[in-house]
Amino acid sequence: MVLTLADVLRLEPMRRGKPRVVAGADRLGGVVRWVHVAEVVDLAHLLRGGELVLTTGIGLPAEPHLLRKYVADLAAVGVSGVAVELGHRFQRDVPGALVAAAEEHGIPLIVLERETPFVEITESVHGQIIDAQLEELRASEQLHEVFTDLSVEGAPPDDVLAQVAGLAGRPVVLENLAHQVLACDAAGRDTGKLLATWETRSRSVTPHGRTGYDETAGWLVTVVGARGQDWGRLILICDPDDAASGPTPRHTVLLERAATTLALGRLLERHEEGLERQTHRTIITGILAHAYSDPEEAAVRARAVGVPLTGRRLLGIVVRTRDTGTGLAAQARLSEVAETTAAAIRAARSTALVGSLDDVRVGVLLTLATRTSVEATLDALAERLRSRLGTDVVIGVGSEVDSIRDVRRSFLEARQVADVAAGRPDGRGYYRLPDLRLRGLLHLLRDDERLQTFVERELGPLLRYDAQHDSELTRALGAYLDSGRNKAVAARRSHLSRPAFYERLKRISRILGADLDDVESCVSLHVALVALEYVRQPPP
Repeated sequence: MVLTLADVLRLEPMRRGKPRVVAGADRLGGVVRWVHVAEVVDLAHLLRGGELVLTTGIGLPAEPHLLRKYVADLAAVGVSGVAVELGHRFQRDVPGALVAAAEEHGIPLIVLERETPFVEITESVHGQIIDAQLEELRASEQLHEVFTDLSVEGAPPDDVLAQVAGLAGRPVVLENLAHQVLACDAAGRDTGKLLATWETRSRSVTPHGRTGYDETAGWLVTVVGARGQDWGRLILICDPDDAASGPTPRHTVLLERAATTLALGRLLERHEEGLERQTHRTIITGILAHAYSDPEEAAVRARAVGVPLTGRRLLGIVVRTRDTGTGLAAQARLSEVAETTAAAIRAARSTALVGSLDDVRVGVLLTLATRTSVEATLDALAERLRSRLGTDVVIGVGSEVDSIRDVRRSFLEARQVADVAAGRPDGRGYYRLPDLRLRGLLHLLRDDERLQTFVERELGPLLRYDAQHDSELTRALGAYLDSGRNKAVAARRSHLSRPAFYERLKRISRILGADLDDVESCVSLHVALVALEYVRQPPP
């Protein structure tokens, strides 16, 4: 906790001096960092800000302009207040010039009507400050232990948020960059009310810095991300109408520590795989992440486990489970899929690196000799997997490449195909990229921070305007673009007169800073609108 000037005035040594506030009574909430006793005028250069200055006034000048300068110098360094004891220099009250200057500069000026040992005041205040610092250290140590344990255990976001809500006694929400809720702990409150119109409210809260407090909303917000890739925000909900419920420094430390734990948890991957699958997975992920400075290094590592990559045709394949469950059962299922896929490839007398990519996908880097038929190999693989795993897995196939440098592109295509096919399978053994169109691509990328950032960059100002003014300009923009930029048709579909609809388009253009008659701008906005439909969907 912090010690304010109001707290100091309530301490017994201070009360014995019969304190009376004669200026700056509205500034008693200022934090007192230390107490400084001084009887000299040239004092400001010795201070750092946040001090309560105690003086008997014997060293203060008589001239009003010098008293005003004394107060102005103290205000410039940010003292929390000045307390003057009567009886030595001033008998009944302090000079009016001193009071006026303190009021002008917003410095609380306190008169001690009864003599009291300053040492008792300093000892009491400093003791309170040191106790508070020790309390903060103990609390910090507790937070370190709690969140270190959560990080080591690889706790899911729900567990992390439960700890935050329990320690803070306030609701906490984790959202992505599109302002969609990923996890929430309402701390005993009504979750429905807490999350009502969440996206609209969240878009209006943009505190400065990575961690900041929005007094209007009563939200303490910190950015969540690691390795320069931000992917969400963690928000502690306070009561904006109750100053006492505002965030303390401990709340800030708590939220930032939790954000770090969430970021680390996203980096960690916990799969129970055999040693061969782990080795294959390491090589695949290394290729995809460009972890090898020289592609030849990846080729050497793959050759060492019996999978030649050089002089071969390479094909990225993703085998995806349609069940998006989590936990040990899901891990065991994915491990089964990986091992079954590896066995099917061996049975087809082919070679490949096979390893899990995440909780629902197994990656396969298939290597083929020059004369080997791709279609025959894929047909055999699909048939064996279906006979052993059933129809709850789909196979996505990327483009054929002949260089390790292009493998990542092949895998991205395969993942796109597999993800979309998992939502709309039609019974085929495997799927390729030509089966997809724009909506399929955006559906796959809906959790990608880059797509969310693109949507925010293109439509953010318009979405914020709609949220703040309860308007429907985003819908009007969609009607215009869906109508092939035919304003008359769009106005009719929107049930608006042409002049009213044209005025909306002008306002949209002004808000977005975009030319709605420019084809390229409209294409970009149209893609962003389609993507918005998918980023607003709850994560799988």
